[in-house]
Amino acid sequence: MSGGTGRGRPGGAEALSRAAADSGSDAVSPAGAAAAAPAAARTRLALEIAVTGAAGARVARDGGADRVELCSALELGGVTPSESAVAATAAVGLPVQVLVRCRPGDFVHDDEEVALMAAEVRAAVGAGAAGVVVGVLDADGALHAGAMRRLIGAAREAGDAAGRPVEVTLHRAIDQAADPVAAAVLAASLGVTRILTSGGAPSAAAGAATLRAIAAAVPGVEVMAGGGVGPGDVAALAATGIGAVHLSAKRPAPARHTSTWVPMGVAATAPDADRHFVTSPEVVAAARHAVDALR
Repeated sequence: MSGGTGRGRPGGAEALSRAAADSGSDAVSPAGAAAAAPAAARTRLALEIAVTGAAGARVARDGGADRVELCSALELGGVTPSESAVAATAAVGLPVQVLVRCRPGDFVHDDEEVALMAAEVRAAVGAGAAGVVVGVLDADGALHAGAMRRLIGAAREAGDAAGRPVEVTLHRAIDQAADPVAAAVLAASLGVTRILTSGGAPSAAAGAATLRAIAAAVPGVEVMAGGGVGPGDVAALAATGIGAVHLSAKRPAPARHTSTWVPMGVAATAPDADRHFVTSPEVVAAARHAVDALR
């Protein structure tokens, strides 16, 4: 899935203390977390590309990506792909992180939707996913700990059944949280592998200050900057202490229809606007170059 702290959100120390109380775990001290950030910044930055199928995964692989996030309907922000799409994409050879989001729209899910997503998590892992990408908020904008435990538990159980570890990423639901730093600390206490975030802003570049705060608050979790990220943003984002960057690297697919066109319940009002996205080899290559230039 593709802010500073100045949106009335609690910052640094307050967020850490509040999240620790919510999760029942000991908070990382602000001083200790800050000390860990430079070490994280020195590690090799990972490059993740969002794709919608095996074709995009091949472009990402050939362009030097470290892994892909697989979703369907990137035009809607991404929803859960089919098991067949997961299997075909995993066969390309890169680790595949599968978005599990049962519908577009907000991230407040009822029990039936959470149960469906838990089943989708198990199916994705069974089809070859290296990890899953999930996120649920409550109506007040806090991370929904109970729902997250169910989804993380489903991933761990499916991994045990498959005989391999499974990673869990908290997706950009965190960017609609009332307090992204507190949500990140709670997610870390629940056992997520990484957090995909723009820092609560429309773009990761605009959310750099909050990205820095999140990276400092969860030193044991990979923080991945995503949301409007282009190759030209990589160096500045790396300086915040993140561990990875996430790009959609997308471009509209060329139109292939020549017959009569009518709208099919989509926003497009003309054939040229009714297109899906594909992965751009040029953007992937430029992103790889930008990451490698940090060494």
